[in-house]
Amino acid sequence: MKQTTMKQTCALLLLMMGAVAGAENYPYRSDYCWYTVPDHADWLYKTGERARVEVMFCLYGMPQDVEVTYEIGPDMMDATSNGKVKLKNGKATIDMGTMKRPGFLDLRLSVDGKYQHHVKVGFSPEQLKPYTKDPKDFDDFWKANLQEARKTPLHVDSKKVDAYCTDETDMYLLKIRTDKRHSIYAYLSKPKQAGKYPVVLCPPGAGIKTIKEPMRNLYYAKNGFIRLEMEIHGLNPEMTAEQFKEITTAFDYENGYLVNGLDDKDNYYMKHVYVACVRAIDYLCSLPDWDGKNVFVQGGSQGGALSLVTAGLDPRVTACVANHPALSDMAGYLDNRAGGYPHFNRLKNMLTSEKVTTMAYYDVVNFARRINCPVYLTWGYNDNVCPPTTSYIVWNLITAPKECLITPVNEHWTSENTNYGQMEWLKKMKNER
Repeated sequence: MKQTTMKQTCALLLLMMGAVAGAENYPYRSDYCWYTVPDHADWLYKTGERARVEVMFCLYGMPQDVEVTYEIGPDMMDATSNGKVKLKNGKATIDMGTMKRPGFLDLRLSVDGKYQHHVKVGFSPEQLKPYTKDPKDFDDFWKANLQEARKTPLHVDSKKVDAYCTDETDMYLLKIRTDKRHSIYAYLSKPKQAGKYPVVLCPPGAGIKTIKEPMRNLYYAKNGFIRLEMEIHGLNPEMTAEQFKEITTAFDYENGYLVNGLDDKDNYYMKHVYVACVRAIDYLCSLPDWDGKNVFVQGGSQGGALSLVTAGLDPRVTACVANHPALSDMAGYLDNRAGGYPHFNRLKNMLTSEKVTTMAYYDVVNFARRINCPVYLTWGYNDNVCPPTTSYIVWNLITAPKECLITPVNEHWTSENTNYGQMEWLKKMKNER
């Protein structure tokens, strides 16, 4: 498979950037907007090279000669320098300096303390390496947990949801028992026409939530895929808002599950989640209309992490698509640089030796090392949720055939065109087999 180079991807992307940046990266229907243009078209530099960024600030589309306050710091870290510059004809160039070690610098801009923007540029990111260690018993740990889960027969309750069916596709609400204690809910969409089809598992982004808008990705089923969109907490999407509120209060706070049991790898909350992803593959591979060959995983953020985890755990997975993966080199802050979401450095007593030891068994980097199927990875540089530092680390570790779409301007989002293009990439993977 041909591997896409970083510069080729970025060069193509920058031609389209003007069409999407205004819609996504600036305040919607705002009176003002920022334009920030690094002097390297791909926003990448070698360590030791200086990066310069042309800055423009506009009000009602007209350049403004205002004073811009700025600070510069490593990706997700405190500022190391700051200054002010007066725009002339609405423009100025700011010298961001350089980095001596691989990573990203973030230029954070402000006018009057309320109009804010930022832009990140990379320095030899292809040389970034994980802080997270690879436990010697990693494979044995996960083999034992999957074997234990499979002692519980896979039980699935299925209900056709007529409201979500179309002339071309059918939709089912499933409850899947994944081990002796846990179940997940999922929506299964599939072509109405009888046939044999590839299967796609879509794990969720982070949050304590049910599945929303199950028809938003119906184009998978319309293009000949059986797609399973799952949640991870056992929350029925048909529950009332009152029931949801009552149940979710037990989680203490939003995304608090990601710290639950972190002192012990055997008790960590995410253990049953990773197992559930593989059991979902068990279910998909049991379907009589599976084509018997193609097993895909696809997701973004936490869903991107779980897609990579599943590809690393399950050799049946034949292709993986992931956007800006979370849970990647989570202990990286101990190397005095950005670490991955959920940014445990922000919580007290989270980066203890015991917790860091547990993280290694759940960190995406250690699953990325083990992936053998083709991978398509997408990430942006301006992302402050799943920073580019950790996405590059994951990319650098993957030795399987891989392609990437790097979208420098993106924060924590992907466009509809990017999402649809990932489905098209999976179609190509199907056709190549």
